[in-house]
Amino acid sequence: MSASHDPGEHDPLRPLADRMRPRSLGEFVGQQHLLGPGKPLSASIATGQLHSLIFWGPPGTGKTTLARLIARASNAQFIALSAVMAGVKDIRAAVEAARAVRAQDGRPTLLFLDEVHRFNKAQQDTFLPYLEDGTLTFVGATTENPSFEVISALLSRARVYVLRPLSVEDLTGLLQAALRDPQRGLGTEQLQAEAAAVDLIARAADGDARRALNMLELAAGLMEAGGAARRLTLAVAQEVASGGQRRFDKGGDQFYEQISALHKAVRGTDPDAALYWLCRMLDGGCDPRYIARRVTRMAVEDIGLADPRALALALDGWEAYERLGSPEGELAVATAVVYLACAPKSNALYVAMGEAMADVGEFGTLDVPLRLRNAPTRLMKNLGYGRDYRYAHDEPEAFAAGERYLPDEMPDRRYYRPVPRGLEVKIGEALARLRARTAAKG
Repeated sequence: MSASHDPGEHDPLRPLADRMRPRSLGEFVGQQHLLGPGKPLSASIATGQLHSLIFWGPPGTGKTTLARLIARASNAQFIALSAVMAGVKDIRAAVEAARAVRAQDGRPTLLFLDEVHRFNKAQQDTFLPYLEDGTLTFVGATTENPSFEVISALLSRARVYVLRPLSVEDLTGLLQAALRDPQRGLGTEQLQAEAAAVDLIARAADGDARRALNMLELAAGLMEAGGAARRLTLAVAQEVASGGQRRFDKGGDQFYEQISALHKAVRGTDPDAALYWLCRMLDGGCDPRYIARRVTRMAVEDIGLADPRALALALDGWEAYERLGSPEGELAVATAVVYLACAPKSNALYVAMGEAMADVGEFGTLDVPLRLRNAPTRLMKNLGYGRDYRYAHDEPEAFAAGERYLPDEMPDRRYYRPVPRGLEVKIGEALARLRARTAAKG
């Protein structure tokens, strides 16, 4: 597919979003962090300098359009493939087409691969020799983190550009342009749009230009079907915008970014932000059971013994959801989230366990001291099992001052260091008092 002017761009049968695809950087909306004055990508497009790259960003932010603009500015043959349907055979056909064009008129070829993350390692490897010898300039598009989804050999040969969701202002301008444009847009229909209606569609599109234009086109169709006045009202906008969920890719970057934000808000003692991220995940369709499991982890990792009730409340919220289901059970999970966010924080036990596990690995299988072993048989007693053991309950304060419970070959350790917050204040004071008795006896 060449990068020449598309004669079908005025075809009213094509979707509005396709007809309104920008034909130049001047028409492009958003991504000023990449396309603003002096930015490397805009300079590359302006000078027609081709280089392999990967566009990473959510849907409807201009990845395909930018690839087309780069090809057009470079006078390059543009070949588009989708990783959903293409295979190695299609790549080889693209290579042959690229070689034919280069032999004919010396033009380069830009191969655009949409959803590159869907290609496996072997398929991605296929590109490498043709990038090395200059047969192809590769442009990939992905909604997934290329660090995890694109092989390192391909990443090292391509620069990654991160595209951001479009702002409400960007989308409002795009919708207004589509309403005015008499050739590619809806200008000939002379629609009168209420500002509130356009604003609602822009917000409901959630940063996605394609979604915004699709909703606008649907609104125009609804007005025609209903025989209403040619006016885009707030009521019509509400109808086309209803039911849309915010971006949330279960198992993808959005998923893990949002659960990370929820966890960090709880850890940072911000109940309002924690509630926001919880609701974002629920709104996106996340299973509340998954959230409940992660909240339970927060209770043991970030609150710990500073407030032991946190773990019980997290488990109660989880069980309440299992018994009630949605939406009532979600309130129980939210209760746990807010409680944990407000609770005193301690990772002392989390750190202590990590240090103890490290010592287990370092010191190996040390014997249990004889005095700490049970002696249920005469033979074991004769071997010294349990000899000289001091029964703590028979000691003052049920504490055997000076007794040692680690393996004899190990040095003394202090894994658990209570923080000066919540219940751990009292725990720390009690341990300090008992350790002072041990030190005095020594």
